[in-house]
Parts: sequence; C-alpha cells; structure tokens
Amino acid sequence: MKLLIVVVGFLCFSGLVRPRELPVSPSGDHPTLPIGAAAPDFSLQGVDGKTWSLASFAASRVLVVVFTCNHCPTAQAYEDRLIRLTADYKDKGVAVVAIMPNDPTSIRLDELGYTDMGDTFDEMKRRAADRHFNFPYLFDGEKETAARAYGPIATPHVFIFDQSRKLRYSGRVDDVEKPGKTPNVRDARNAIDALLAGQPVPVQTTKVFGCSIKWAEKSDWIEKAKQEWAKEPVKLDTITADGIKELIRNHSDKLRVIDVWATWCGPCVTEFPDFVDMNRMYRRRDFEFISISADEPAKRDKALKFLQQSQASNTNYIFNVDDKYKLIEAVDPKWQGALPYTMVIEPGGKVIYAKDGPVDPAALKKIIVDDPAIGRYY
Repeated sequence: MKLLIVVVGFLCFSGLVRPRELPVSPSGDHPTLPIGAAAPDFSLQGVDGKTWSLASFAASRVLVVVFTCNHCPTAQAYEDRLIRLTADYKDKGVAVVAIMPNDPTSIRLDELGYTDMGDTFDEMKRRAADRHFNFPYLFDGEKETAARAYGPIATPHVFIFDQSRKLRYSGRVDDVEKPGKTPNVRDARNAIDALLAGQPVPVQTTKVFGCSIKWAEKSDWIEKAKQEWAKEPVKLDTITADGIKELIRNHSDKLRVIDVWATWCGPCVTEFPDFVDMNRMYRRRDFEFISISADEPAKRDKALKFLQQSQASNTNYIFNVDDKYKLIEAVDPKWQGALPYTMVIEPGGKVIYAKDGPVDPAALKKIIVDDPAIGRYY
C-alpha cells in the first residue's frame, strides 16, 4: 500500500497576502478544513486531459494536496521545491496533486505584476509544460468547489492526509519563500516523514504566506479597475530625433519597452491593446512602456484620439517631423523600417529584444518578467 500525498496548489500574484494581512483565523465564508477532518472528494480536470479525484490516489499511503496558481510570485517561488518533493517521495508511497483555485475572471491586470501568465486553464497547461511539473495540476477556477471544501488561505497552501485520508497537516511548504535561500524548517517534509514512520506530525498547522485566493465573488473588482483606468489622463507629446536617441540610451532604472506604431498600420492598431495590458500589469514595478507614433505631425489629433480610445495612459510621443528615415535612424539604425517595431531596453541602454512586425504577447511578457530588472519573486 502506497502513501498518498495530495498537494493542492494555489499560486497567484494578484492579491498577495503580506504578513500584516494574514488573517488571525480563516474567513467565515471560506473556513479552512480542520485537522482530523476527512479529505473532501473532488472531480477536476488536469492539464493532462484526465479527470482526477481522491480515488485516483487510493494506492498511496500519504496524499499531499497543494493549492497553487500561475500568477502568484510566492507560488512560482515554490514550484521547484514542489517538483523536488514529488520526486523525492514518489517511491515512498506519497502522492502530490496541485489544485488551481482562482477564478481567472476575478484577477485584475495590475495583480499580474510578477508573472507572464494568468490563471486560465490554457495558461495552466503552458505553465505546467514550461516548468515540467511532475504532479497533476488541476483546474478548480470555474466553480471553486474544491477550494470551498478545503478552504486554503493563500497560495501555496499544503494539506497532507494520512492513509485513511484524515488531515494531519495544513500550512506552508517551509519557512523561506525566496528561491536560493535555505529553509530553516521544512514543515511539509517533516509531516510526511512522520506519517511514513507511523509517528504523530510534530507541527500540525502553520500560518501561510502568499497570494489571497481569487474567489468568484471578487469579480466586481474587474469592473472597478476598468472604471479607474478609464479616468486616467492620456497625453501625446512631440519628440525629436535626439529625444528618441536619449530614450534608447535609457538612463532610468527601469526596463523600458518602446513600441513604434501608426494609426494607418493595421497590425499596429491590432496589437496595441496588448501593450496597454502589459503597462497595467508591470507599471508598479521597475518598468515603463513608451509608444512613439510614426504618424505625420499633422495627424497628431488622430493619433491622440486613438490613444484615448485605447486608454493608453502611459508615456506617448509623436515624431516631430514628417521624415520617416530620420525616425528610423533615431530609433535603431539596424531597423529596416517595417511597422510595428518593438524594443525592450534594460537600464543602461542594452537592447535585449528588437522586432519589426507584430509581437507574440506571451513571449514578450516572459522576456519582461524574466529580466533581472523585473523578476518573478519578492
């Protein structure tokens, strides 16, 4: 008979629970499963296309259920440790399963500042493939039935059950969030080791640090955010060739994304909302998005109207003369002139990405969040 460990993981950045925000006790609306309680059953689809339930782990001696998600920096920080935990205990009768509890429609763009992905099922598939998860990763975001039954406080939150599927541990993975640092107390492993040895779990519960669960009832936050963004002023200033060259040198301390576009360029107009979204995601970090319109100066009002309709409250410029070749040379002498043109520039002026034509938003967000100037962790 194997020991089953189910890890239900909620890793989400939006609404990170900081120490001062940690509740003294679980919310009455979503109470946390108490020690000694039976494991609630579930029937959830995994990123592997299979449907998983408690019965899927019947042969395991210990079951570890981790609630986690894609977007939370704390959840991302623990991914490697969950992968190692799964590998280390696989042949000892321990099963690990991760559950994504967040309603994807309840996450604001400005809660995604530490990630390149949200918490949709398709993004879960991409995250699992990118990180080579060796445990089932299940989607509970549509109805949140498992999340409501287990009551995780934050992501990640670990629930460990014995062979009879009674809860013996609820809390953190360990006491150190940031990767690269050595934990002092490995609570989850200690609980597993005790159960495998037939001993009482030394510490049955701990507090949990991470992102708050994005319950479906929080979806009104999205509408509130849209109303706030719609009120932000949108401006369009003129810029000279020397001004553009100074932007490229990037003497700021921010990772700078520059998009050269025009109202008459179909691909430019089509992809522009993706840049607005990225600005809303990362602007609270060391990041800035700057757009440069290649429209002729006489079309300034038309360009400004488009920016206003796009709610582009970032920094916007229009080139001050109607000479496209001076614009090209100022932006990048290597650029052949096709629009749109996108650059990512580190502090100090190092260009780490330059592309003419439409960008892949998912790939660009990954470049942004993986750059040392931004990063995925606190």
